[in-house]
Amino acid sequence: MNNDITKALEVLRNGGLILYPTDTIWGIGCDASNSEAVKKIYALKQRSDSKSMLVLVDYVSRIERLVGEVPEVAWDLVELSTTPLTVIYPDAKNLAPELIAEDGSIGIRVANDEFCQKLITRFGKPIVSTSANISGKPSPSFFDEIEDEVKQGVDYVVVHRQNDTVHRRPSSIIKLGRGGEIKIIRE
Repeated sequence: MNNDITKALEVLRNGGLILYPTDTIWGIGCDASNSEAVKKIYALKQRSDSKSMLVLVDYVSRIERLVGEVPEVAWDLVELSTTPLTVIYPDAKNLAPELIAEDGSIGIRVANDEFCQKLITRFGKPIVSTSANISGKPSPSFFDEIEDEVKQGVDYVVVHRQNDTVHRRPSSIIKLGRGGEIKIIRE
């Protein structure tokens, strides 16, 4: 795992793309503050840049760096969730503009995976996490389901967990309003 983290860090720091396992499904990632890297993901996925992507952080405390004000209810939602949960927050900041939705929001998930936590902690910034597929195609649950076009379109493919065949699913998604309103996007 440490060799993967070292190689992935080098790619992230140089504006490249990685293909990596998360606490949910395999993802394509990059430095969430690097506009050019984010544009590369949109191009690889053949996805409209009007569809925002989420970012992963290593700890709950990092959320405050990425949004203007964290609604109080968010702390309980994130800390009490027993399954991976992406929360869409209003007033995103300190991220590549291409990641921020038209309404100013951003989806953030606290990674609950040892590899992701170590990678993000060592990188010192959030990383993008979007499903490792071409837009419109099924999201891969494990490595062997990832299309060759995606594998060849990134700068580094993480070796860790490539043989894992545990069926995983995308995270649940909840959107929070400025007043703490909650809207369930995906269960």
